[in-house]
Amino acid sequence: MTTYTYYPKGTCSKQMEIDLEDGVIKDVRVLGGCNGNLQGISSLVRGMKATDAIERMRGIRCGFKPTSCPDQLSIALEKALEEEKDAK
Repeated sequence: MTTYTYYPKGTCSKQMEIDLEDGVIKDVRVLGGCNGNLQGISSLVRGMKATDAIERMRGIRCGFKPTSCPDQLSIALEKALEEEKDAK
């Protein structure tokens, strides 16, 4: 299992840490942002294939912002998958 750190852009959250193993999300921790919502998202994606989570969250917007915490998490997951692939 590997932990990836991502710094979101354009959202209230400041940092995302993702534990990924063989393309499956083991845990997600988010600093900043809407705590309850982000705990819920983290719980929902735990055990999910990263590719499935990316597909579901990509493009979600927060109000008038062009992105959201779920959208930024999808970007973080894409980067984590790339790093996981490169490490093999």
